[in-house]
Amino acid sequence: MTITAAGGFTAAHLATVLEQSCRSVGLSPDGAVLLRGHTNAVYHLPVEQVVVKIARFGTPPAAVRRTVALVKWLTQQNFPTVDLHAVQQPVKVDGHLATFWTYLPQPGRPVAAEQLADPLRDLHQLTGPPVSLPSVDTVAAIRRSLAATGALTATERNYLGRHLEQLEVQLSDVTYLLPPSVIQGDPQHRNALHTNDGRAVLCDWDTAAFGQPEWDLTTIEIHCRRFGYGQAHYEEFAQRYGLDITTWEGYPVLAALRELRMITTNAKRAAPDSATLQEVRRRISQLADRAADQRWNIL
Repeated sequence: MTITAAGGFTAAHLATVLEQSCRSVGLSPDGAVLLRGHTNAVYHLPVEQVVVKIARFGTPPAAVRRTVALVKWLTQQNFPTVDLHAVQQPVKVDGHLATFWTYLPQPGRPVAAEQLADPLRDLHQLTGPPVSLPSVDTVAAIRRSLAATGALTATERNYLGRHLEQLEVQLSDVTYLLPPSVIQGDPQHRNALHTNDGRAVLCDWDTAAFGQPEWDLTTIEIHCRRFGYGQAHYEEFAQRYGLDITTWEGYPVLAALRELRMITTNAKRAAPDSATLQEVRRRISQLADRAADQRWNIL
């Protein structure tokens, strides 16, 4: 088994955590295949047909336990989510937590935005979760990312900080359309999976929160526009969900804040001279040029 660095771990440390996490619940890590490694380290265990997700270096254990509790509750509600694998979890190894999930083989195409509409509408009807979810505070999240960013220049950080201050003032005047509910926090094509019967289920609940569903809807629109899916792709989602968020007067402020968060979150993780930093700087340049329709590269 060859393990490369991912999720903020060195290769050697990650290999140890993966091995011990799997063995502790009676699963074999043999032949583990990295599925995603930009944020967390996510592996497919081919011997078991299970996915193991090792929380990114520095993730608070309480956040992982909250995710497990939330998904257990969603499953009890018959909500379309990827199921937790039937082992006692999360597992803690060397201070890091791992979770285990049912593996769903995927076709060579992402979930369409339209397929996200029904699950998100159902999610936004859940207003009384028994799990204590964090409140949505996009401004504070952006501010934390800026403070932790070391790869950007002082000029770049100051520019983004001033932009945030302007948007924070505008956000205070926004009147929302929908009641607060459980939200996914980062709904997008890569945070949903195809099932064997042609449906789609949501996954990756690390960003789940309690707040305004408008944030989820704005995120869908941004992903369709910025990552090459196209206007028709978004319109099919909006029609199925029953609301086109771009027609709402508060949309421009939320869209600008959500895009700023997508920039600063990646800036915080970017290493000097990396492809990630290059993409972050390209996005900042487009932000300054007000190039709202320019395509972004996925990170």
